[in-house]
Amino acid sequence: MTPIQKTAIQLSGVAVMMVSLSFAAVPFYDWFCRVTGFAGTTQTAVAASDVILDQTITVRFDGSKTRGMPWEFKPMQREMEIRIGETGLAFYEAYNPTDRVVAGMASYNVAPDSAGGFFNKIACFCFTEQVLQPGERVQMPVTFYVDPEIVDDREGKYVHEITLSYTFYESELPETEQASLAQSDAGTVN
Repeated sequence: MTPIQKTAIQLSGVAVMMVSLSFAAVPFYDWFCRVTGFAGTTQTAVAASDVILDQTITVRFDGSKTRGMPWEFKPMQREMEIRIGETGLAFYEAYNPTDRVVAGMASYNVAPDSAGGFFNKIACFCFTEQVLQPGERVQMPVTFYVDPEIVDDREGKYVHEITLSYTFYESELPETEQASLAQSDAGTVN
């Protein structure tokens, strides 16, 4: 094998490895953010905290939607003060002012980023797709707590306010909803 062929094989190997790593980067980054709370990614919990401190923290709520999302979407309360470790319950409201069924998903994060690893959601509307009928208005709950370990964290101990933000974007209707709409449209045409 000539030196040129050897170099070509090595460069091909590097290119294949780089393409492989690029496909692995997205799931790895998602996993990394969920484990560490990096970039304000919140945690999920199956149960409430078993430790509640006397120290309080203010949680602010923010709601927005992407361009083209026809819903109205807002938090039902702007902020609440809870004890660290205490379970909080907040509500967001969504309204579909259109004459068609609209499905949506919510992306979320918290600020400051250093609080992401300590903000735990037990239940949230953001875990599943939401489908609103024409003219439907719903209140959607989120149950959460701030992990008591935040007070011992190097950066977290300086956090006194956390902002929980949701952004709704339109998603495709589930197949069952699409089939139901197709049947009702076919019934009105005849």
